[in-house]
Amino acid sequence: MSSFFIFKFMSELKKGSKKLLNAWAFYDWANSVYTLTIASSIFPIFYSALFLSEIKKVTAFNYEFKSTALITFVTAFTFMVVAILSPILSGIADYVGNKKSFMKFFCYLGSAGCIGLYWFSLEHIHLSLLFYFMGLIGYWGSLVFYNSYLPDIAFEEQQDKISAKGFSMGYIGSVLLLVANLAMVMSQDNGVDKIQMMRYSFITVGIWWVLFSQYSFYILPKGVSKSHKVTKSVIFNGFKELLGVWQELKLNLRLKRYLYAFFVFSMAVQTIMLVAVYFGEEEINWGTDEAKTTGLIVSILVIQVVAILGAFLTSSASSKFGNIKTLIVINMIWMCLCFYGYFIETPTQFYITASLVGLVMGGIQSLARSTYSKFLPETKDTTSYFSFYDVAEKIGIVIGMLIYGFIDQITGSMRNSILFLFVFFLVGIILLFRVPRLETKN
Repeated sequence: MSSFFIFKFMSELKKGSKKLLNAWAFYDWANSVYTLTIASSIFPIFYSALFLSEIKKVTAFNYEFKSTALITFVTAFTFMVVAILSPILSGIADYVGNKKSFMKFFCYLGSAGCIGLYWFSLEHIHLSLLFYFMGLIGYWGSLVFYNSYLPDIAFEEQQDKISAKGFSMGYIGSVLLLVANLAMVMSQDNGVDKIQMMRYSFITVGIWWVLFSQYSFYILPKGVSKSHKVTKSVIFNGFKELLGVWQELKLNLRLKRYLYAFFVFSMAVQTIMLVAVYFGEEEINWGTDEAKTTGLIVSILVIQVVAILGAFLTSSASSKFGNIKTLIVINMIWMCLCFYGYFIETPTQFYITASLVGLVMGGIQSLARSTYSKFLPETKDTTSYFSFYDVAEKIGIVIGMLIYGFIDQITGSMRNSILFLFVFFLVGIILLFRVPRLETKN
């Protein structure tokens, strides 16, 4: 009897319903703790603390790397794997109509990777990097299917707002856990104990991610129900679907040009977000190690808090001025930040930069996703379109991270890498100006 009522309850959740929209947005609350604690704050500080000498070198894969370059290259490799796997998995998910199962798989894989980071050490660098790889691929792999739900659960006029709400919930939830983790780390007086608390924080991320995702998994629909079974030929359906999407893009000038622009500016945005703390740890003069740890985490908190405001301001601006015009202005701000970032040296300058980054970070992520969703043609095959979106994003990140890592490895300074990203934002702005205001057929 209870199963009947559950089924009846689920069947009543129509597209655009408040409960369905909130359940979708709540997954941001669950998974964003990964991006804040692992990708953006405590793990970069922890990773840097493992290197005791001023010359931070590590041997891995039979080659000596600069420590920041190694983690950059591993990150790039992970995104390459995600870019390859995404069309395969999305093709299977679309064929059998069960995108939620794939979303769950990557969620649990990522959570396990976060917990595994507790044992991260330079003595077992390859196993350690495997755990880092699992967390990263789990987070981004789940987003392929999470993002594809947006046009399924929200009408076009709801998408900007609910996308912004998702990011904002993610920022709030991740800040709450980071504050708790920060209290754990700062409660210790010596470096060894602080590092141990950082290890515990990785476990809290994995547990938080698994537990809070259950609400979204319970409410979100399974997908378009189909009775198909997976065969060998289905494995390559995703690539066929991407090719089909590309062919359709040739008939949709607005969407095609927007994707060109998104590919370029997202490349720079995601790279900066992934390396920001490594930059702050290495290039800023904090004075003492304790001041560095506190300063970097406070900077990340500032970014997250300001990003909440940024996401809603961007949503309001897009309603008034349009999505493309708003994205152009945001890219201009990013371009200025890259130029300014080359010269910053003091903690105060870093805090100022962090505040501005937070203001535009939440806005550009939220608006980029909802703009793409708005520009989509009428179709039920949203997974394939968002797979194309995600593959474009991941390939962009691979290119951005590789360029950043090579410049860092060769020149020995991350400042040169940051300055080079200025070019990507400039090109992104030019491409955004070429996006037609109204849908245009080629």
